[in-house]
Amino acid sequence: MIIANATGCSSIWGGSAPSVPFTVNKEGHGPTWANSLFEDNAEYGFGMVLGTIQRRNKLAELIKQAIDENKVSGETKQAFERWLENKDNADGSKEWGDKIKKLLEKNHTDNILREIWENRILLTKKSIWSVGGDGWAYDIGYGGLDHVIAMNEDINILVFDTEVYSNTGGQSSKATPIGSVAKFAASGKKTKKKDLGVMAMTYGYVYVTSVAMGANKNQLMKALKEAESYPGPSLIIAYAPCINHGIRAGMGKTQNEEKLAVESGYWPLYRYDPRLAKEGKNPFQLDSKEPNGTLREFIMGEVRYNSLTRTFPDEAKRLHDLLNKDVNERYKKYKSMSEK
Repeated sequence: MIIANATGCSSIWGGSAPSVPFTVNKEGHGPTWANSLFEDNAEYGFGMVLGTIQRRNKLAELIKQAIDENKVSGETKQAFERWLENKDNADGSKEWGDKIKKLLEKNHTDNILREIWENRILLTKKSIWSVGGDGWAYDIGYGGLDHVIAMNEDINILVFDTEVYSNTGGQSSKATPIGSVAKFAASGKKTKKKDLGVMAMTYGYVYVTSVAMGANKNQLMKALKEAESYPGPSLIIAYAPCINHGIRAGMGKTQNEEKLAVESGYWPLYRYDPRLAKEGKNPFQLDSKEPNGTLREFIMGEVRYNSLTRTFPDEAKRLHDLLNKDVNERYKKYKSMSEK
């Protein structure tokens, strides 16, 4: 796994010292992590994708050359051929790549075989991710994100959606919903939240999903596996409760806050998989149920919404009614999309 991390909250807890969240497994394998500027993280990760593709294509050429020039035979030749068949499959490339490593460990005196051995780290398909917050993905870095998903290469983009510029002090962003209080929106944001997922779906070849761990862990894991296995761009938008939300129950209850957000319809869960369209099926799957009528109860549990009822009560009622309308209309739209 290779991670390009946009500057922001995720890069602070992702790259802190002396303790970091990234580790290795029993085989000593783990993610490679690097931090990017706030505005260009999608392009940063995309560069990693292009570089990796070029290097692995070169490795594939060497393996083909070794076969064509009869540099290998028997078990080694079979491993080379199977690897070429599974080069872009995560499990297959690892399985046959590991066999190639064992076979070449004591036999790489030939120039071509030695070069293959020296590039053995490339045998297993890489899982490349650009991760960061909504300030990057929805706003300052959106142009780059849009360009990268439009290029139709195999990159995974994970957005931690806090619905506000968290790391720089809680300013309103295009991910901020209507009626929410933030810096530059002290009397409540007047416009609707940008629907990043639906915008990405218009390409027709981008895997898109909306997830919330505390609401449905199984849906989250299914979405992550589908995104990683999809041979093209994937966009995962994850609801991320933040200290700037002012959750009355406390930050220790963020998983339950996500559950309440989904049940109220505030945060819908869905998956859009272009592979299903090729099978003649509907690519859009709605994974959350109809809003249960608890939206007001949910938003009143957060200072970013309930504070407006004290400072601008009339405006709070107007904006929160619009938010409720938007939540229900969005669900109806998604429901209609899932039934086509």
